[in-house]
Amino acid sequence: MFPKRGWQLWLLHFIAVLGLLWILSQLSQLKTGKSAAYVLRYQWLQYTDDDESPEKVCNCSAILRGEKEEFQKAKLLTISKNFQKIIQIPDEYYINATKDCRKFKITRKYITFPLSKEEEDFPLAYSMVVHHKVQNFERLLRAIYTPQNIYCVHVDKKAPASVFIAINAITSCFPNVFMVRQPVDVVYAGWTRVQADLNCMADLYNTSTNWKYFINLCGQDFPLKTNLEIVQALHSLKGGNSLESEEMPQGKKKRVMNVYQVIDGKMQPVGKTKDPTPFNLPILSGNAYIVVNRGYIHSVLEDKRIQALIEWAKDTYSPDEFLWATIQRMPGVPGSTWPNRKFDITDINAIARMVKWQGHEGSEGSLQAVYPECKGHHVRSICVYGAGDLQWLIEQHHLFANK
Repeated sequence: MFPKRGWQLWLLHFIAVLGLLWILSQLSQLKTGKSAAYVLRYQWLQYTDDDESPEKVCNCSAILRGEKEEFQKAKLLTISKNFQKIIQIPDEYYINATKDCRKFKITRKYITFPLSKEEEDFPLAYSMVVHHKVQNFERLLRAIYTPQNIYCVHVDKKAPASVFIAINAITSCFPNVFMVRQPVDVVYAGWTRVQADLNCMADLYNTSTNWKYFINLCGQDFPLKTNLEIVQALHSLKGGNSLESEEMPQGKKKRVMNVYQVIDGKMQPVGKTKDPTPFNLPILSGNAYIVVNRGYIHSVLEDKRIQALIEWAKDTYSPDEFLWATIQRMPGVPGSTWPNRKFDITDINAIARMVKWQGHEGSEGSLQAVYPECKGHHVRSICVYGAGDLQWLIEQHHLFANK
C-alpha cells in the first residue's frame, strides 16, 4: 500500500498522464484525419448502395443524352463555391484512407478480379505521369484498374511532399501498381517529359513479360472505354500501333532545327543550329500519347538507331511531339508503318487520345471545324472538357480523353 501522501501524488500523476494521452490522441486525429467531422466530410467518397455524393445532384444519364437543360444545371453547379469546396479532397485523406488497404479498395470499389477471360489473357501496361491533384490520379487509377494489368506511376520530383506520400500510399495497396524507380524533374516541353515515360517503359518491360500493349497517361486523362472495350480495340489492331504520325507542319520545324536548353525553368533557344538527324531519319510530327505493342517498347530500349535518335532529341523543343511519331515510321520497329506520306495518321484517326485544340474548334455545322466548340474552358489552347462535351466525347473511337 502507498503512504497517504504518496498515494495522492501517484493519483495526480496518473490523471495528468491520462490527460496528456487524450491531448495526443486529439492531435493525432487532426493530423491523420480520424476525427468524426473529418470522416463524415469525405464519406461521400466511399461508394454505398444509397450513395448521396455531390455528384448525385446531376442527372448524368440526361447529360450523356445531350439534354442542354441538364448540362446547364451541371455547369452552374460546378462553379458554385459550395460544390467547389466539397469536392476538393486533401492529400491527407488518401494518406489516411490507405492505412487499411482492404477497406480502401472495397469502399472505392476497385475491380479485384478479371471480368472476362478475354481481358485476363490480354494484360496491358500503363505509364502514368503526374505532378499534382492526387484525387484526379486516384480516380483515373480506379477507372482503369484491373488486377491483370500493370501500372508504373511517375511523380514529378518537384511535386509537393504530400502528393508523393499520398500517391505512394495508394500504389502500396496494389501489387501490380508501383512507383517508377528513377523519377525526374519534368520541365514543360523539355526532354524530361520523355524521360519520365522512358523510365516507366523500362520498369514495365523488366517487371513483367506478359503484357501485350503499352499506353501512356498523364494526370489529366480519363478513359472513354471500359477495359474490355480497350482490349477489343487493341485486338483489332492485329499487332499494329496507334498514334499520331504525320508530316511536320512548317511552323513546328524550328523545334527540331534549333538547339534548346532549360533556362530559368523554361525551354529556350540558345542560338545554335541542330546537326542532321542520325541515319538521316525523317522527323515526323505527333504528340505525347501512344498506344504501342511490346515489341515497339523493346525497340525503344534496345535499337541502336533509336538510341542515337534519343540522344539527338535531348536538346530539342517538345521532343514528345515528334519522337514517338518518328519511331513509328522506322522500318523494322514492330507495328510500325512505312515513312511514305500515304501512311500518315492524324490524332483524329489514331485511337490514343481525344484532345480538342482551340484552333480546330468550330460552331455546330461548320465544315471547316475538326470538332465542336469546347463547352468547358481552355488551358494552353487545349479544351478542359465541361459537362456539355460528354455526349460528343463518348461517341468518339479514342480510348482516352484529355483534359
